[in-house]
This record gives sequence, structure tokens and C-alpha cells, in this order.
Amino acid sequence: MAKKETFSEAALHWDLETLYKDLASAKGKHLTPTEKLHLRGLLSEYSPDEIADKLGKSAKGVGVDLCNTLYRYVKILVEPSNGKIDNWRNICEWLETAGYKSDSPLEAESDDYLSAKILIKKANVKLEKNQIIVDVNLRIVATSPTEISTIKVEDEEE
Repeated sequence: MAKKETFSEAALHWDLETLYKDLASAKGKHLTPTEKLHLRGLLSEYSPDEIADKLGKSAKGVGVDLCNTLYRYVKILVEPSNGKIDNWRNICEWLETAGYKSDSPLEAESDDYLSAKILIKKANVKLEKNQIIVDVNLRIVATSPTEISTIKVEDEEE
């Protein structure tokens, strides 16, 4: 299995591109392919030992690597009130609380034959100068106008 495909299920439930970008900002430079791979493993709910086993690596090595890299970046990114990492699951919980976990898309139908999927993700919540700031990512995917016209014409012919 190619490394890019390993732990690919993380992409189904997490906003990986935003997370990679934000963690790179916390790190001060781009994440390495290994850091991304280990992160996807954690987000796919694999323990560090299971990640090591799946990748044919030393469990102790992966654990040390996570402590020296991703765990630090996540703490910088989400600034948890209790910054202690008791368990690798803390990382997933903190990132989910910070809004990096994707919700299932909503399906919306209107009377004029427009079908759209709406995906809303809370990206970040912070307190700044006595203001609560909530950044929200919103994606609306609708059928193209040509498909809509075709649907209307077909319905009118019936």
C-alpha cells in the first residue's frame, strides 16, 4: 500500500488540508510526509503502537516521534486548558473540539429544482480583545445550471 493511501479513512471525517496548514503554521514550516502519515493514523483512531505495526516501525520510535512533533504542534494550535497529554486520544478530542472534524453534509432541496449539499465546519473559536471570534468554513455544492435546465425541460414535457 502506498504511504499516501495509508490511513486514508482520516480524510472522510477530518478536514486534513486545513489541519495540515494550521499545524504547519504552529510548527513554523510544512509538515513532513511522516508527520502527515502519523497524524492520519491518529485521526483514523489507531494507537501509536498500531500505527507502528501497520507501518512496520518500532512502537517506541513512533511514540517518541509523536511526542517530539505532532503532540507539540497540536498543543500550540489548540491551546488546551489542560495541556497534559494523558492519552493519544487527547489529540483527536482537542482537534475535534477545535472544529477540524467534518460533519456529514446536509442535503437541501428547494422548490425550483436546485439540489445542494451544504457542509459546515467550525474552523476556530477564540477570545480576542473581549470578543468571541468564530471562524466558520461553509461549502455549498449544487448541480450546474445546465443540469437544472435539463431537469426543468424534462419535467415540463411529461
